[in-house]
Amino acid sequence: MFFGRPTTLVDEEEALVGRDGLAFEVPLRHEVLNADLLAEPKDGQEVAYFALGCFWGAERLFWQIPGVISTAVGYMGGFTKFPTYEEVCTGMTGHAEVVRVVFDPKIVSFEELLKVFWEEHDPTQGMRQGNDVGTQYRSAVFTSTNEQARVVEKSRDKYQAALSRAQKGQITTELVSTQTPITGVFYPAEAYHQQYLHKVPNGYCGLQGTGVTCPGA
Repeated sequence: MFFGRPTTLVDEEEALVGRDGLAFEVPLRHEVLNADLLAEPKDGQEVAYFALGCFWGAERLFWQIPGVISTAVGYMGGFTKFPTYEEVCTGMTGHAEVVRVVFDPKIVSFEELLKVFWEEHDPTQGMRQGNDVGTQYRSAVFTSTNEQARVVEKSRDKYQAALSRAQKGQITTELVSTQTPITGVFYPAEAYHQQYLHKVPNGYCGLQGTGVTCPGA
């Protein structure tokens, strides 16, 4: 959506400080799934976070999957507390645009979500996705359990093997635990970003995969 953003991650010492709370209001309900937007997972449910470029198209991708309870867009992987979109776009917060996904693993497994993640963007592009250039558009997965961390590493290795066979390059996706201080914290984005492509069906979506299938699921 925006061109010419910084492509080098800011150091923690140089990052914007931020604030002690949200600078804006966040809606309570998901406009498509009619679920609590930021509710904690119930018993048997899980949460994971995916960064695959501009979060508008990424969120729509996940809310359409059966077994997904709720989605919300926001920022992770940076140093600035409670950042705003404008701050993230400067490249001075260190955050990536992410989708928070609460899901029922009895209906859709984490590995199945990862298959969608790998196939629907290009995880080899570093600090960009297509025309969207900048650190906020980098590829990342933020896991909430040790089992998720194990599964995503195995899934990455399988997809890397498939990419290598197709001569498509090396995966640059960051794998981060939500237990990691500072960079593992999720900050919700502004209300107008939530379910954006439901509100603006013909709005911008920069998602584009490599054309390589992720083995198994």
